[in-house]
Amino acid sequence: MTQCLPHHLVKLDTLVQLLRWRSVEQPERLAYTFLTDGKTESSTLSYADLDRQARATAALLQQQNASGERALLLYPQGLEVVAAFLGCLYGGVIAIPVPPPDAGRLKRTLPRLRAIVQDAQATVVLTNARILSIFEEAGLEFPEFSTIRWIDTEQVDLQLAESWQEPVINSDNIAYLQYTSGSTSTPKGVMITHRNVMHHSAYLQRACGYDSDSVTVTWMPYFHDYGLVEGLIQPLYNGAPCYVMSPFAFIKQPVRWLQAISCYQATHSQAPNFAYEQCIRRVKLEQRDALDLSSWRAAGNAAEPINPRVLRQFFEYFEPSGFRWDAFAPAYGLAEATLLVTTSPRPSEPVVCVLDPAALERNRIVEASDEQDVVRIVAGCGRQVCETQIAIVNPDTLTRCAPNEVGEIWVADAGVAKGYWQRPEESDRTFRAQIADSQEGPFLRTGDLGFLQDGELFVTGRIKDLIIIRGTNHYPQDIEWTVQQLHPALRPDYGAAFSTEIDGEERLVVVQEVERQQQNIDFDQVIGEIRQAIAEQHELQVYAVVLAKPGNILKTSSGKIQRRACRTSFLAGTLDVLEDWSENPQIRASFRNLQGDVSSLLEQVQVAKA
Repeated sequence: MTQCLPHHLVKLDTLVQLLRWRSVEQPERLAYTFLTDGKTESSTLSYADLDRQARATAALLQQQNASGERALLLYPQGLEVVAAFLGCLYGGVIAIPVPPPDAGRLKRTLPRLRAIVQDAQATVVLTNARILSIFEEAGLEFPEFSTIRWIDTEQVDLQLAESWQEPVINSDNIAYLQYTSGSTSTPKGVMITHRNVMHHSAYLQRACGYDSDSVTVTWMPYFHDYGLVEGLIQPLYNGAPCYVMSPFAFIKQPVRWLQAISCYQATHSQAPNFAYEQCIRRVKLEQRDALDLSSWRAAGNAAEPINPRVLRQFFEYFEPSGFRWDAFAPAYGLAEATLLVTTSPRPSEPVVCVLDPAALERNRIVEASDEQDVVRIVAGCGRQVCETQIAIVNPDTLTRCAPNEVGEIWVADAGVAKGYWQRPEESDRTFRAQIADSQEGPFLRTGDLGFLQDGELFVTGRIKDLIIIRGTNHYPQDIEWTVQQLHPALRPDYGAAFSTEIDGEERLVVVQEVERQQQNIDFDQVIGEIRQAIAEQHELQVYAVVLAKPGNILKTSSGKIQRRACRTSFLAGTLDVLEDWSENPQIRASFRNLQGDVSSLLEQVQVAKA
């Protein structure tokens, strides 16, 4: 039997105090297990092991007088990063979990990494020999890294643990910086304090139904708030075992995630919407029939828009394996709130709302009638997490919306972060908003649109991604979902709908990737089906449709579609096109010519390099 945090331990203020308590009271209890390739146990950590590794790393940082400095964590998914993260906290160092570099994509990922180093003024990198070799073999110039101290934590002498001195920190100290995905701007470091994370962990324990029998399986990346907070920190708070696998193991074989849940009888595991769709598409019947998912009490679904169709199809496909409809736990959150704002109480069934799309385009919430052929089905994201406050606010007037109106989601709670690192003005705008007429506040402005109905939060889209054509609002993910269900060759979650100005008028453009192995389809027919479906279901005329090769739709580190980047590529003519169509043939021709010019230029550059 595992042991959740006893009530009297609510007085613990920091993650350092929490792990110290567990290492003394439960030293041999299993904390984390890493599953190589998602199936083979390769390493484990007890609370005593974890505490010793954290103290040794912290002692080395203390020897270098790094207290108060910022340290990047650059690791492959595994247990090393857990020990390094806690080692930073043990040393009074602010941890920065960031995506590890990939040898084949270093040039592509380097700009974001350098931007984070510059923004945080990081002075230390904690990593391992494998990651160090990637940088050394690349032979690239890294001006930002020239003065940084690189520490291979595999080489840290565990005897140093005996010289560790507990840092003088309190709940208001920053524990780590969670860098936002940077889908629309330079990445920003969200300042998460020990108070934020301890308070939020207590909330999650209550709201998500963790108890003495809980078991977690996680493949979500450690540098994503979903993977870090609920995937890795929450099991430590609960005192429950956590089985960790790599995101690459999931992408390679989605069934490995479900097999781990089945093998260890996990009760809690989370993933974005796309992961559930991958399981539907790629888990074979004979694999499904060998699974036992009856232990899965909370199947978290957050971090990207939730598709009601995927929820229903996943349940129907895996019900023979013991998966229950009320195991789904749709949720909504963001790094600025530490993690979750809402989640579905355990046990409760997912909630969907069937709306009149014409009313929704005018920011009005009207339930669709039984006679309507075209409706908008929106998945609920659960109810407020414990005592979290939610307000739906008009983003222009900053006054509360009526109960039947869509508005911006504002949040107030002790789990809301202090602000963005070294960005006081932006922090004031985002974290300290007030409702204009009542002066209620401060609130966190999420930038997301939604509404509350009977206590359930429904998220309809992002303010910045909203498509406004002829005065009506259209949510890009709805258009993208419509397109992607038309043909199996169209890659799920790899399409972008956006608007662009043509002759002074906003017009709709759709860019959709085609599966690599299905590029011999009738492109003209598929484009025709796309235009017809959007006209019928969204009452919109498409200006241009692009069917592109895989790799054209960029995503953020947290998996969100970078629609603005796609729009830029479309306008620049740099998409790798299989087939395209435009209402204006001249625009299409100029687009093709520009694309040809760019391709020719790239070829010339390659020749010059050779």
